Amino acid sequence: MYMQKRQKSRFLFSDRWLDRQSIVRNMEAFQDLIVIVLCLGLFAVMLIQLWGIAIALTQPLDYKHVTAKILFVLILVELFRLLMVYLQEHSISVGVAVEVTIVSLLREVVVHGALEMHWVNTLAICGLLFVLGGLLVVCAKTPHMDCMSANTKFCPVVYRGGRERQNELELQYSRQCDENQPLG
Repeated sequence: MYMQKRQKSRFLFSDRWLDRQSIVRNMEAFQDLIVIVLCLGLFAVMLIQLWGIAIALTQPLDYKHVTAKILFVLILVELFRLLMVYLQEHSISVGVAVEVTIVSLLREVVVHGALEMHWVNTLAICGLLFVLGGLLVVCAKTPHMDCMSANTKFCPVVYRGGRERQNELELQYSRQCDENQPLG
């Protein structure tokens, strides 16, 4: 019984006017440009905030205000790091995003004061911090997907000697086959 091959769709032809690879390449380059502009903007906001901290330190000291500004700069630094990871790997690092969220929550507690907050808000923030802490532990224990697909020495889950180990197994198999061959 002979089965015929299914005809290809007209959208799969290589001579179509929309080339997927070039579209994806161009869109990735455009996204990289957007991320670079965001990085420059974040850097400018960090410099402005640092200038504001310097000005605040010269005036009568308001600890809550200065602490809030310093924590805001730390949040901006973490966001900058998140964008740098995206530029390098083209994926969002969940661990860094969780760290940014934790620092943002702690900033809100410092700015508003834990004693001045309603108990429901305090309970909600504590629950969210507990969940984010658990997520951070899971992210730290789980290897990154790029690491697993790359099969490098730096990935503890997948790497088992790589190509050298495979060549050794093939060589061992070929020796066994050669030994079992009848002499002719």
